[in-house]
Order: sequence, then structure tokens, then C-alpha cells
Amino acid sequence: MGVGEYPDNCPTCGGIGYKDGHICTGNYRRISVGIVVYTGGTFDVPHAGHAYFFKQIKELFPDSYVIVSLNTDEFVKEYKGKNPLYSYMEREYLVGMFYGVDLIIKNKGGKDSKPSILEANPNVIAIGSDWLEKDYLKQMDFTEEWLREHGISLIYIPNPRVTSTTEIKKRIQNA
Repeated sequence: MGVGEYPDNCPTCGGIGYKDGHICTGNYRRISVGIVVYTGGTFDVPHAGHAYFFKQIKELFPDSYVIVSLNTDEFVKEYKGKNPLYSYMEREYLVGMFYGVDLIIKNKGGKDSKPSILEANPNVIAIGSDWLEKDYLKQMDFTEEWLREHGISLIYIPNPRVTSTTEIKKRIQNA
């Protein structure tokens, strides 16, 4: 299957409309895995730090099903004030190549990630430890209570500071 080519039906739930954007009617927790892990982001310049992040998730939760909610080009433009370097379809393809990524869904809520989180129905939300320096709950517009109500644990994956998208963009500018 080439870039941008999708099966007619969702490989997870068998739902229709997969090639036009994931419209899954399935409940991912019904998959026979131990834990469903959700993470989200732009992943505009996929790099070694991202690979390490997904590898760590699989090491922590070996039988997990990892769902990545990928930000749309429109949201990236609105949020960051500029277009992403890679289009959604390119980022989807590249992120899907990382070890440990089982499914990519579109972050259809934009700034409000809750609709995508609820679609994924995870047991765990995993984020990088670089978020310890920021207010992740505030940015995502949910609370610890909201997480508890939905049976979701929030974990921070240690960030070895291998590299960052910002650092790579600076290297390119200085090359």
C-alpha cells in the first residue's frame, strides 16, 4: 500500500470510511490487548526522540495497543501560526513507521483533545517528561477528575533529550 492509500475498512473495527479519514465505531478496549495507550501531537519532524518515546511505551506496556492522535494541518496552522513542514498525510505515514505505533487517528477536536481521547477510549495517556515543565492538563483542557471519571491514568515517559523538533529546525537553518 502506498502513501495516502488506505483500506476501505478500518483494520481495527471494520468500520467504513477509513480511506476518507478514520471514522471508527469500535471500542478499542475490546481489542484483546492488555492496555490501550493514547498519545497525541503534531510530530512535524519525526526524529529519534519520538522513536525512543514509542519504544519506551512498548517496554512499559508490552501488550499495549498504542493510538496516536495526530494534529491536522489546519489546527497546526491555527495553534502555531504557521503551516507544518510535512502535510498531515506525510506525518501520518512517517509516524506510522515508528515501532510501537498501532493506529493513528485524526485529532478532530483541535485544541480540545477530549473527543479524540474518548474515541480512543484509552486506559493510559502517555506524554513526554518535557511536559513536566508545562501545565499539560491546562493545555489539554481537562482535569485529574475528568481523567478519573474516564478511568484514564496519565503517565510521563522519560525524555532523554536526544533531540527535539525545534533543535532540528535550527540545525537546518544553520546548515
